[in-house]
Amino acid sequence: MPKGRIYFVGAGPGDPGLVTLKGIEALKQADVVIYDFLANERLLGYAKEGVEAVYAGKKGRFKHISQERINSLIVRHAKQGKTVVRLKGGDPFIFGRGAEEALAAVRNGIPFEVIPGVTSAVAAPAYAGIPLTHRDFASSVTFLTGQENPEKDEPSIEWDKLSQGEGTLVILMGWKNLKAIVQRLLDGGRPPETPVAMIRWGTLPKQKCITGRLDNIVEVAEKEAMLPPVITVVGDIVGLREDLNWFETKPLFGRRILVTRTSEQAGAFTEILAGYGADPIAVPTIRTVPPADWKELDMAVRRISRYDWAIFTSINGVRYFFDRVYELGHDLRILKGVKICAIGPATARAVKERGINVDLVPGEYRAEAVITALGKRRIRGRRFLLPRALKAREVLPEEIKRCGGKIDVVTAYRTVKPRRESARIRELLESGGVDVVTFTSSSTVRNFAAIFKKGELKELLRGVRVACIGPITAATAREKGLCVDIMPERYTIPALAEAIADHFGSHRDG
Repeated sequence: MPKGRIYFVGAGPGDPGLVTLKGIEALKQADVVIYDFLANERLLGYAKEGVEAVYAGKKGRFKHISQERINSLIVRHAKQGKTVVRLKGGDPFIFGRGAEEALAAVRNGIPFEVIPGVTSAVAAPAYAGIPLTHRDFASSVTFLTGQENPEKDEPSIEWDKLSQGEGTLVILMGWKNLKAIVQRLLDGGRPPETPVAMIRWGTLPKQKCITGRLDNIVEVAEKEAMLPPVITVVGDIVGLREDLNWFETKPLFGRRILVTRTSEQAGAFTEILAGYGADPIAVPTIRTVPPADWKELDMAVRRISRYDWAIFTSINGVRYFFDRVYELGHDLRILKGVKICAIGPATARAVKERGINVDLVPGEYRAEAVITALGKRRIRGRRFLLPRALKAREVLPEEIKRCGGKIDVVTAYRTVKPRRESARIRELLESGGVDVVTFTSSSTVRNFAAIFKKGELKELLRGVRVACIGPITAATAREKGLCVDIMPERYTIPALAEAIADHFGSHRDG
């Protein structure tokens, strides 16, 4: 059996956006991913379908898998001819024991590569607004492990010499030995008033940073209940945090927001929310699947030349329609002479990505506005095709008929409930800590409400804001007994995210 290959990949400090492009490419090739406690699980989304994901995390003082077993695990999978990605938090070779794992590969004759990652030693201070060097404050920086016992007879770290310098000290894994580390620095001559910062969960929306001085940081840490994983920064440079604290001042910093749209579409929304500092959690309440029978859509495709207009009301409608066109052996030429109407810029963009220009995008992104816009181009006597979900509002087809047009409404896809998310949604709400639930269609509202018994939602959503993309979705939410707190003026995903950010920006205390 041919030997596999091992990639030691730095997962970065926590923010999944800080992984390298080369790291992503390795994940795409992996047959097995063995990942750490500090490696963001969202990175597993880059791996191919069917990948074997193995958790081998070590969590401070808690029971964990031994390093020897991890080495054996990596080697065993590679010997089976698999491509193995060892996904390690931060950088594999910065206090990550990556060298020990790589040596295990060498001893077994297994080829390997090391893909560096952004170390938390640099990233966590940066996200806390603490540059590690500055020509007026610090011209050097030293990275240290805090796991070495400062009380042993001959420590490897020369704390007395480090204490006499003026450079920045960055201490990883120092929570357990904080009191002893502080005492060694004081004994070595570091002034008691030296600024100190401790950063927990750096680069993530749950990041927490406390500051103090060498002579009181232990007490401050105890008072603030700081626990690992923690990065400790010692030096005058810490004083710049007051001016450079960019991450924790974002409008949605630390806000946990549930995104209920489909898995395929949740990504763009969560990225925008994360850009505002939020902690978005994708909990899709709908999933799109093909229609039970393609007969209706296939007939419309074969007769496409009969239509004057094709109207698309969603990205899903675009995707399923054009995929079916290609599956039937046609290409874009089949649409010659057919004008295209798209509701909303995202739907229009999806059409344009297929290589087709859009003739009409109504100024308001709902069915009623389509009638007004089409009326100026004449509806009477025209034939319209509307490929959409199995269940949808009837306003558009009814109004076209009323205006003298003919319309064929065909099922391009169906929406169903993803069963496994129900328990997760309930658990998140019951545990508290959710700030906003977002809805981007009436289907997401109905499926969300169906998870709970009558009367449950009012209590579970106490203190939780409800954000809806537009008036139709908001009306459905109110029908289900929900109080709608946030709705944008423009019915788009970016506008919804902005409206949520504006809401919390004007409600700082809530």
